[in-house]
Amino acid sequence: MTGRHRDKVQASVEDALAPLFDGAAIMVGGFGLCGNAEALIAGVVDRGVRDLHLISNNAGNMGKGLAAWLRAGIVAEVTCTYLGNNEDLHAAMREGTVKINVVPQGTFVERIRAAGAGVAAFYTPTGVGTVVAEGKETREFKGRTFLLEEALPADFALIRCRRADRFGNARFWRTARNFSPLMATAAGTTILEADELVELGELEPDDVHLPGIFVHRVLEVTEHEDPFEYRTVRARAGEAS
Repeated sequence: MTGRHRDKVQASVEDALAPLFDGAAIMVGGFGLCGNAEALIAGVVDRGVRDLHLISNNAGNMGKGLAAWLRAGIVAEVTCTYLGNNEDLHAAMREGTVKINVVPQGTFVERIRAAGAGVAAFYTPTGVGTVVAEGKETREFKGRTFLLEEALPADFALIRCRRADRFGNARFWRTARNFSPLMATAAGTTILEADELVELGELEPDDVHLPGIFVHRVLEVTEHEDPFEYRTVRARAGEAS
C-alpha cells in the first residue's frame, strides 16, 4: 500500500477536521438525523471555527445533529430545503441571526450535482411564478418559462458511510446515501466518516457508491447514537392504534 493511500486515513476527529477555517462553506450529508456524520458534526463545534455557511437538506432537529451548530452560534448562513420542526432553525430565522436560503429539494440536488460536474448553471421550471424566482434570470423554451439556477459548490463536505476502504471508496447504508455522493463531488475537500474501515480490495467494485477519488480524508468511527425524530408503527389487526 502506498503512502498516498495511507495519508487519507486520519487518527482522530481533530486530525480529520484540521483544514477547516472560519467562513467556510460546508456541505453535510444525511436526511434529518438519518445518516449524520455524528463525530465530525460534534468535532466542528470543538474545532472552534465560526461564520460557517451550512449547506444541508436541513439543519438537524430536536437539538441533535446539525442543530448543535446553531446552538453553538457558529453558523452565519444556511442553505437548505426544509425547516420542519427544527426550533433552533426557526428561532435563527425569526431573530435574524442566521441568513436562511430555502431551495426546492430537486433544485438543491441539481445545483450540487452541477457543481460537481463543472456546470456553472442550468435552467429549471421549478419555482417559476413563486418567491423562488425573485431576482433570477428567466428564459422561454418551447413556450415554457424556466429559471436560471447557479451551481452550488462548497469548501468541504462532511459525509458518513457504512463501509469504506483506506482510499475512500465508500458504500452507504440504504437511504442514508441520499445527498452524500453528490456533495463529495462538489466540495473542495471531502471528509468521510466510516462506520467500518476495510482494506483495499475488500469492497466489491459494484458495491462502491462513491469512488475514493472524490474523498480526501477518511476517519473510522464505530460507535454512533443514530437517533431518529419520530417512531411510527402500525398496530396489528384488532389493536387500538
